[in-house]
Amino acid sequence: MMHHILGLRCLICGKLYQPDEVTYVCPDHGDDGTLDVEYDYAQIRSQLAANPPDWARQGMFAYRPLLPVAETTAAPPLHIGATPVYDAPRLAATAGVAQVWVKDDGRNPTASFKDRASAIAVMKAAERGAEIITTASTGNAAAALAGIAAATGQKTVIFVPASAPQAKIAQLLTYGATVLLVEGSYDDAFELCLKATHAFGWYCRNTGYNPYMSEGKKTVTFELYQQLGLEMSPISNLQSPISNFPTHIFVSVGDGCIIGGVYKGLRDLVGLGLLPQMPKLMGVQAAGSSYLYEAWRNDEDVVTKAPIAANTRADSISAGLPRDRIKAMRAIRETDGAFVQVSDAAILAAIPKLAQHSGVFAEPAAAAAYAGLLQAAADGQVGPSDRVALLITGSGLKDVAAAITAVSQATTIKPTLAAVEQALNL
Repeated sequence: MMHHILGLRCLICGKLYQPDEVTYVCPDHGDDGTLDVEYDYAQIRSQLAANPPDWARQGMFAYRPLLPVAETTAAPPLHIGATPVYDAPRLAATAGVAQVWVKDDGRNPTASFKDRASAIAVMKAAERGAEIITTASTGNAAAALAGIAAATGQKTVIFVPASAPQAKIAQLLTYGATVLLVEGSYDDAFELCLKATHAFGWYCRNTGYNPYMSEGKKTVTFELYQQLGLEMSPISNLQSPISNFPTHIFVSVGDGCIIGGVYKGLRDLVGLGLLPQMPKLMGVQAAGSSYLYEAWRNDEDVVTKAPIAANTRADSISAGLPRDRIKAMRAIRETDGAFVQVSDAAILAAIPKLAQHSGVFAEPAAAAAYAGLLQAAADGQVGPSDRVALLITGSGLKDVAAAITAVSQATTIKPTLAAVEQALNL
């Protein structure tokens, strides 16, 4: 039983369901009926007071009172979360802001942020006794599911666009997943995965369809809160404006589940009385996949807005129809944030800039967060008094080919000192 959960609320019609009434979506709205988990914060406050979270030792599972899993459900054996946060003064100086923190989620077991959601997927599948978990992914969510499922002995069937980077496909196969390369887009793979879910009774991890995925992703917000020196015990920190917390959090956005999860974590902190004011969430989209940016700029209804044709080198944020678009738009509007649009050229240029000024090597979609900060600074959306957190969602080793296009080539020399002097103009 999960007594700390009040229910799952439809974000379209507002209807509240008990967890055993629905599996994925509001039945009145089909596959678009996104559900949001609501918690009993009073009960959770008492649990946290009795057992303050030890994120450094337990990672994301330090926050089990705020996770939608039964107390008896075993967590995967991999150490997920507790990823590092770095103060990056040179990035701050370049952007013209007071401070930049880099939260490097590429340090998770499968090298991406998506491990947080996949851990919850594996736990929920275990609660249901599912034989197979399935998902559609541009690569990272699939790799995360395959790796965590491998650690627990869970079978997976994964749908990935045939155009996904080879490094990501290699991860899936190495972990032993059954991989189906779909001759089409991510959106095609997503629809086929849903059909297979209904036809074969598999447990579906799909973003924006499974309501529990954003609950795993929100744990990054709790970690950031504690890593910046704040206590998550509701007894010790019922105070005031927090001077060492970000004023803005930049998150790259494709399907919208990550930024929706970051917002959910902020909302939980507010509900617990730990955060007097939310930072502004800044969603960064590639110009070739800017469904949410366009909807925000034009004040369109994302429930009815038609899909677009998505095309970007940042494959992890390529989505013609963002599946968690309702939660993503809520995240921006409820925090008085903004969507930012950046070109593929700016994204690729951000990979070496981020690496050379912070030491963090990011894949294109992750580096987009820094490209978005630079664009927001140029547009006057952030300034000298602002404190910024960049959420880096995946390792650059996921897509080395993209990084190579963004840097100059190495110099080939003869094995002589004279050649060194000539190459370096010494």
